[in-house]
Amino acid sequence: MSDSNAAQGKTPGEQKEIIWEVVSQAAGLLPAQIMAGRLQSEGIPARAWQEGAGRATGLVVGLLGTGYVEVPQEYVAQAQQILAEELDPNEYWDEEE
Repeated sequence: MSDSNAAQGKTPGEQKEIIWEVVSQAAGLLPAQIMAGRLQSEGIPARAWQEGAGRATGLVVGLLGTGYVEVPQEYVAQAQQILAEELDPNEYWDEEE
């Protein structure tokens, strides 16, 4: 065991618990997956989910139809900032191409 691990009381390969926080909600799983993908493209670990009962019954409205986007706690502020930015479609699409 290295001295830094011993000083921190950790063993090699020890897993750290990740606390996930919801940073956005959407009307359905698909929009939540798109937002999670945007965060992932910026290097932020993200996941999208929907209540199991909503997915099983195919609900896309109401509480069971809500899609959620989560990121680890240490990325919350950065994720919220990215999701708050307006995307300029002209930045990504060139009509002449």
